[in-house]
Amino acid sequence: QVQLVESGGGLVQPGGSLRLSCATSDFTLDKYAIGWFRQAPGKEREGVSCISSSGGTTYYADSVKGRFTISRDNAKNTVYLQMNSLKPEDTAVYYCAAVWGFISSSYWYRSFRYNYWGQGTQVTVSS
Repeated sequence: QVQLVESGGGLVQPGGSLRLSCATSDFTLDKYAIGWFRQAPGKEREGVSCISSSGGTTYYADSVKGRFTISRDNAKNTVYLQMNSLKPEDTAVYYCAAVWGFISSSYWYRSFRYNYWGQGTQVTVSS
């Protein structure tokens, strides 16, 4: 099977930080754009951030812009999501997803475009 694997989730207090990682041993990520999505109970899955295959282009949801940073290390076949100044509303299961080819501002957040997904990692922000 082809699957991404997320790690780094956990419980953190408001204002704290977490760094999520996305990796796979099934294929090389350097030709794929990688998106981070999240889903809270009772809510729709939403796009959080996305990074182009080269790392030269990034996108962020308005709700996380300025607090989250997406990056990648293709040599390690890993994509990261650094989350700072976390808020309770950031609580969700976070997923990474891969799509072959380019991304754009008009569709990076559309989950149906992504080919491969991870099983998610829980992020809980609570005091």
